[in-house]
Amino acid sequence: MDTMARSSSVGVTRRRALASAGGLLLGAPAVRSRPSSDVRITEAEPVFEDFRYRTPIKFGGAVVDRVTVLNVRCTVRGRQGETAHGFGSMPLGNVWSFPSKRLTYDQTLAAMKDLAARIAKITATEQEWGHPVDINQALEPRYVSAAAEISRGLDEPIPLLCALVTASPFDAAIHDAYGKLHRRNSFQTLGPEYLPPDLSRFLGPEFRGETLDRYVARKPKPALPLYHLVGAVDPILPEDVQQPIGDGLPETLPEWIRFNGITHIKIKLNGDDREWDLHRVVRVHEATARTESERSVSGYVYSLDFNEKCPNVGYLVEFLETLRSRSPQAFARIQYVEQPTARDLDANPQNDMHDASRIVPVVIDESLTGRDAFLKALAMGYSGAALKACKGQSQSLLMAALGQKRRVFLCVQDLTCPGASLAHSVALAAHIPAVKAIEANARQYVPAANSGWEKRFPGIFAVRDGMVRTAGMNGPGLGVVPE
Repeated sequence: MDTMARSSSVGVTRRRALASAGGLLLGAPAVRSRPSSDVRITEAEPVFEDFRYRTPIKFGGAVVDRVTVLNVRCTVRGRQGETAHGFGSMPLGNVWSFPSKRLTYDQTLAAMKDLAARIAKITATEQEWGHPVDINQALEPRYVSAAAEISRGLDEPIPLLCALVTASPFDAAIHDAYGKLHRRNSFQTLGPEYLPPDLSRFLGPEFRGETLDRYVARKPKPALPLYHLVGAVDPILPEDVQQPIGDGLPETLPEWIRFNGITHIKIKLNGDDREWDLHRVVRVHEATARTESERSVSGYVYSLDFNEKCPNVGYLVEFLETLRSRSPQAFARIQYVEQPTARDLDANPQNDMHDASRIVPVVIDESLTGRDAFLKALAMGYSGAALKACKGQSQSLLMAALGQKRRVFLCVQDLTCPGASLAHSVALAAHIPAVKAIEANARQYVPAANSGWEKRFPGIFAVRDGMVRTAGMNGPGLGVVPE
């Protein structure tokens, strides 16, 4: 399911379906005449930015201290010859999307940069007319093929997840340009006048006759709780600070809670040392409970992220049961657990999650690479999914529809997204009715990349009451960068 070959074959089927007026995809009815709102891409230009982290973050057994951001500008042309420019941005999270024991950080990053350059050429020469979702579905197999070509020169193939991350700012830029061309917010261009019915072309017969706007709000929620991250090497209390940063920003958990008014906390765990994981959660809870009591706040919650490191489901079940016995107060505040075991579901069928999901919601993250992966995860007992803008605007919208149809838990996580990529991620979360909170880590680890954005979106980049506010995001396109 997660292999390049399988993804490519699915994508080719999509492309053939879209190229033919009578084409079928996943049992969908024939596609009728295309609307005059369709566009074609004429330009796509990638630019890279490098930033050092203020402080390292540890997850999944790896420590990250830098980031390369991929910014993309594209141009689309409408049926009447009119043009519009779009912008997309996303960190190239190579440690997360391309974990490797054979390739170095620089080698996986170089592969992603090479892929980005090839994706730019593929995108700029695409002749397909359509809505951004149509175009993305047509382009995805070509992106995957490009990743496979690059992989022939590597000691390890580029994973599908990595290809999706690299392509995501291109997809965002196309959505942004499309909205600007039609002078509409991109989230308001998902109805039948722009993207004809029906969703069964992308998601299967259960969506026959339905359009995407049924699952996406036209206007964003005015505010969402901010999930603060406690990385595996982050200090909790003052005695944990080995070398003060001294830049004026908080350095301990109680300081961050007071500084941002935090009520939602995501805890990174190791997954290979149960006692360490238990001690970490209890210690975070004790510090949080004390600080929130001083603030007269009672409604705080946690999420737990093992980043695939639990050796099996039994580890997670025993961890949860022991935590419930050792600290029932901490256990009661767990909102969900994220991706506890290996991302390759086909290779690990023994990791059936039903027992764990009966205790708390368990969501996939790294495993979510498309419809088939989502359905496989649900069949294996997962009870939800973490949507991410870094997997593409188009895919995120489609997976949000699938998740809501199946009535499962949905959340939106980021990839330590700074600047425009964070605004994009917030907009996605704010337009999906089922999503209740948003993660935003860049303010902790790479605030330099947020420079200048505080004035544009103070509700996102200058949080003081624990809530991310979406004021000013209703403009044309993705509402992130003016034309």
